[in-house]
Amino acid sequence: MAPMALPFAVQARRAATALATAAVLGATAAPAAFADSAVPAAASPQLPAGLYGTKDPQFDGVWRQSLALLAQHTVGVRPATSAVDWLAGQQCADGSFTAFRADPAKACDGKTMRDTNQTGAAVQALAALGGRGEVVQKAVAWLKSVQNDDGGWSSMAGAPSDANSTSVVIGALAAAGEQPASVTSKKGSKTPYDSLLALQLGCDAKEGERGAFAFQPKDGALAPNAYATAAAALGALGKGFVVDPAGKDVTEPVKPLTCEGGGTKQATADPEQAASGADAYLVAQLDKNGQHLLSAMPGAESRPDVGNTADAVIALAAGSHGAAAQQPLKWLEKNSADWAAQHGPAAYAQLVLAAHATGADPRSFGGKDLVTALNDTGPKPAGSAAPSTAPEKDATDNDEGSGVWWFVLVGLAIGAGIGFLLSGLRKKNQL
Repeated sequence: MAPMALPFAVQARRAATALATAAVLGATAAPAAFADSAVPAAASPQLPAGLYGTKDPQFDGVWRQSLALLAQHTVGVRPATSAVDWLAGQQCADGSFTAFRADPAKACDGKTMRDTNQTGAAVQALAALGGRGEVVQKAVAWLKSVQNDDGGWSSMAGAPSDANSTSVVIGALAAAGEQPASVTSKKGSKTPYDSLLALQLGCDAKEGERGAFAFQPKDGALAPNAYATAAAALGALGKGFVVDPAGKDVTEPVKPLTCEGGGTKQATADPEQAASGADAYLVAQLDKNGQHLLSAMPGAESRPDVGNTADAVIALAAGSHGAAAQQPLKWLEKNSADWAAQHGPAAYAQLVLAAHATGADPRSFGGKDLVTALNDTGPKPAGSAAPSTAPEKDATDNDEGSGVWWFVLVGLAIGAGIGFLLSGLRKKNQL
């Protein structure tokens, strides 16, 4: 998911905007981040009525719309028809999606930056909502057409595969009723799992890094990346942004990679074992940092990252580690309110999905009704389930909650060889 809202410091976002043009040219990371990112008002286009959020959608319009619709659907809210129509109407004729098309009546051309992450997010949302089968199938066909020879995907077709994009596409394939393991590359017959698992650090890595995933190889080596690890933990299990609830009584133990008797470069060929190893790495990082993950933004490495912490909570729940997810969930309840309010629909959606994944109440999350807050960022829903009657919890203010989200460009530039700017979702290749 992205895990998720984008927050990474507002200043960072503005820096990301300044570097956006260069970064996007080599985009290879998930876009989750620009979510509702800030840009100069003069550059902001007139926003369509069905779009969620008030900030410039140039880099994240489809992404934040998809997450918002998916989160609403997950908690029983029926989105406005105009919101669903807007998302479906963003599709290019070849089935792909880009971040934002100001004029959907204008055909996509060779300059249109088609994006697997935006496409994968749209597929997950539209497949869940139903009634858009043709749009979903065209999008899936396009995703298959740009699969890399190693079985994986980059954000931009033709760039080297990365863990985040591959995981988003796996989730989209599963949501559309496909078997990801049966989707093979035209050359080499590699599956998405072949590509994904090749990015996991194995027993030849340092003990504290084993089980982590790299975003991409850098200079032929793998470096642990918490963003990539949370995403890959979902992808390895064939899961998308929405996972079945795993409450505190779901106590499947987290199992680190077993390295007795020597080690190999690749951690494991078994996706479930890979996911478990990833979860063990995340738990170790959460324990080390006080039940939250840290930012990878240059100069802000000591600051908590709310979005990636939410990603980790969802990943743990997906692996049936509900008990292990409780402490970081409590940290989110205390520290995410300001972050979500500042960053809008994708941020609220990410927290709603984290609450859902752990069996918590998104309508009473640290004293905040996340569902109402999300609804207020877009057109009035067409219908909704009855609100929760659970008692509200006391909210605790904490400056750490202002931590940053994902920088939509920091990993994007990896494949282009221009360094880590701010990653579309998952920042620099070394966290």
